[in-house]
Parts: sequence; structure tokens; C-alpha cells
Amino acid sequence: MVKVAIVPGNGAGNVLRCNWYGWLHGKLHHPPGLTCVCRNMPDPLYARESIWLPFMQNELGCDEQTIIVGHSSGAAAAMRYAEKHRVGGLVLVSAYTTDQGDPTEAASGYFNRPWDWAAIKGNAGSIAQFMSDDDPFLPISEQLEVAQGLAADLHRFEDRGHFQNTAQPELLEVVKAMAKSLASAQPAADAAS
Repeated sequence: MVKVAIVPGNGAGNVLRCNWYGWLHGKLHHPPGLTCVCRNMPDPLYARESIWLPFMQNELGCDEQTIIVGHSSGAAAAMRYAEKHRVGGLVLVSAYTTDQGDPTEAASGYFNRPWDWAAIKGNAGSIAQFMSDDDPFLPISEQLEVAQGLAADLHRFEDRGHFQNTAQPELLEVVKAMAKSLASAQPAADAAS
């Protein structure tokens, strides 16, 4: 069964009431065909890799049948997770590559080594990315570095800021299409094993 795991940005608090996370969860959670998990993350301020990645594996159950939708710090977590674990797909929203000199971002641990783009691409079935040229927090150059490093299916906007609105219809359509593709590949994968 295909699952979508929403990994929020740091500082999100109650994730179901923050940004578009609860909206997307409500649109996607339709068991048994598709489930969606969206939970409050431990260590929400610093979003430390040493805490979030085990939570993603053990509590959210991210695996080969999971599409991880990561926003901001959640996108960094999704990329680091996919360096070491196979996932069904990644949808990265407001992804970036450095701590930008911010002590909270530096404390997360995601930015203390180079990104292994080849490992991420090899472990993720599909990769889509959403970026906006007017993001007040992230330089365009870092967002494009992610897109180029991962050869992501790039959805570039000029007016979405940091994607903090309560609904993101284009994001929903991309996730649904990725889930449909992953679900249709399951019988072939099951037959091969």
C-alpha cells in the first residue's frame, strides 16, 4: 500500500493546523488505497537529524512504498533520509543546501557535510521539487542546486514565498500522480520478488 508522509518545517508546532500540512493530509488520507501520515515531530525547533531521521523510520514508517513530502527543514530531512534509505518518492518543497549561517539550522546537523545527490537519486523512485523565486528565507541559487543535483521534476513559481499558505493545489496533483505511479508499479515489483 502506498503511503505519503508529510515532514514539516521546523517550528511547525501542531502540524495538522500549520501551513498546508493538514489540508494535504485531509486530501490524501483515503485508506486502504492511500494513507497519509502527518504527525507532530519531536524536537520541533531544531529538527535535529539525529532525532528526525529515526522518527521518520520508526514512527512514520518511511520505506520503499512511501512518498515523503518534506517542507523546508523537512525537505532537508527527506533528502538526508533518502541518502541511506530507499523510498517510493520525494516531493521537496522549499529545499535548500546550507545552514546559511543560522545557528538553529546549523544545530540540525543536515548541513555539516556534502549532499550525496547520487545516493538520493538512486534511493528515491521519483523526485519532484517546488520552489519560489520570492522565497524570503532561501536563495534561488540553493533551490536550483537541489533541482540540478537531483534532476528533480521542478515546479517553479514566482509568487509562493516559502509555501506557507493553507492550500497548495499543484502540490496535491503532483503527489497524487506520484502515488498512482507508485501503486501501479507495485504488482510488477511483487511479481519480480
